[in-house]
Amino acid sequence: MDRALARRDFLRITGALGAAGAITASLGACTGPPSTIDPGGGRGGGGLTDLTAVIGYGNDGSWDPTMTASAFGMAGNNHIYEGLLDTDPITRAPYPALATALPLDQTATTWQFTLRDGATWHDGEPVTADDVVFTFERILDAEANPLTRSFFVTWLAEVRKTGDLSVELDFRFPFPEAAPRLTIAKIMPRHVFGRDGAWDDAAGGFALGSGPYRQASHTPKSNTVFEAYDGYNGPRPPTFRSMNWLTVVDAAPRVARISGGSADAQIADNIPYANVEQLRGDGLEVAGGAGMNHLFLMFNTANPPFDDVRVRQALFHAIDSQQIVDVALRGNGRPATSFLNEDHPAHRPAATVYSYDPDRARRLLDEAGVGNLSVNLMSVNVSWAVDCLPTIKEGWDAIGVRTTLEPQETSALFTKMDQNQDYQVVAAVSNPNQFGVDPDLILRYNYTAGGTWMAYTGWDTSDEATDLFARMDRATEEPDPDRKLELVHEYLDVIAEQAVLYPVVHNELLTAWDPDRIVGVRAQPYPGLNLLQARARASS
Repeated sequence: MDRALARRDFLRITGALGAAGAITASLGACTGPPSTIDPGGGRGGGGLTDLTAVIGYGNDGSWDPTMTASAFGMAGNNHIYEGLLDTDPITRAPYPALATALPLDQTATTWQFTLRDGATWHDGEPVTADDVVFTFERILDAEANPLTRSFFVTWLAEVRKTGDLSVELDFRFPFPEAAPRLTIAKIMPRHVFGRDGAWDDAAGGFALGSGPYRQASHTPKSNTVFEAYDGYNGPRPPTFRSMNWLTVVDAAPRVARISGGSADAQIADNIPYANVEQLRGDGLEVAGGAGMNHLFLMFNTANPPFDDVRVRQALFHAIDSQQIVDVALRGNGRPATSFLNEDHPAHRPAATVYSYDPDRARRLLDEAGVGNLSVNLMSVNVSWAVDCLPTIKEGWDAIGVRTTLEPQETSALFTKMDQNQDYQVVAAVSNPNQFGVDPDLILRYNYTAGGTWMAYTGWDTSDEATDLFARMDRATEEPDPDRKLELVHEYLDVIAEQAVLYPVVHNELLTAWDPDRIVGVRAQPYPGLNLLQARARASS
């Protein structure tokens, strides 16, 4: 596939580009404009109430569950679709969703599942084993190469139908981590998404699943409305009659929608650190969770001198990451000591930790024979990331690296990278915890041979990359948990040493809600909201 085309697809996946051209909508007020997509289906039952949520990410990315990394799209899909198994949004413990039970032996190489009797799609059609097979065929398709393929292809060999409501999954080797990972494989209706052009529709915002909420309307760059699905008979039924999720990327208007006497929303995510005390003073709960959310640097190793590992290491050592935490993040984060965040159960400090050491940074540049270096640091314009940039520039300038900062909209950034292969260093934000928490999954989001991120770095055909990918495969296949963890730490050390795509800081994401209007909220350490167990506070 043409690399520029692949990258444009990536922009659709992550939400950097607008929705598919076939779907048009006005940018009307965020109060429930006319539907531009109407999947059909039932309406919510009586006794439920309505909810308004404010999401700090765009809703105009892909809604295709096999492809998306959009924070808004993934959070919305968790309410619309189900996997065979799903996971609790906080503990990440798996529970039966479309399947009736967890596998009895999670070390077996064949897992058998029976589907929930009476489960239906939002258009009223029954969920069948054919839909499960169809979904996994899409995920494993090498030609389509969806984003989720890297999370499954190493261990999942085949999914086959054994009855109208039963399937078997054949593994290449025992892989107990499959249980929580199956939540990524949102089962999709074959009769809807098997038709020509349907995957483009999904990328453009169309969604139709079997979950507790149906997508009632979707207006890109404005809002998405969900309605309780009367036909849902699964484990986590809808608790609201309808949910109107507003997309408000700018911080000030997002805070305004949930604070003060005119507040019209019960909950908002991506709360700016500067507004925490104000919101708490208004009587709101504000909470967060430490996780994999991070600011990272990505180097174009096809553009010397960034092919020299010493130059990459020097630029990391020149950054006072603790100052970033103290000033830009107001204490809501930690300097990275590994690709994994420090609260991750598999974390240990990497063999290479980039402490602030400008003298060492100068020595590394001298050893690499690099002087008079000028760097144009392009970055996304996410507010908290932009706040981190001055400290990076200050550190690089101090070691004699003339630094220009160029924050911009994500779409503009990646378009420039596609059009001009001479880019040097990029600062961006990411959180693989949207997909799960096991290290194999987290690392394969960025470090996959032929993957989009690796294509941007120009590094994945190097000898070092080949060695890394082999190490990752060995860790995936290792059956002994202790030995697997040792192998994980070994390849995390390689990733830290090479510093091709690596975090500067891990930060905490904050959620705010009105406890007088909504209860059961649990703040999650990754973007978006999960409201499957939240509910309106009962009137007194």
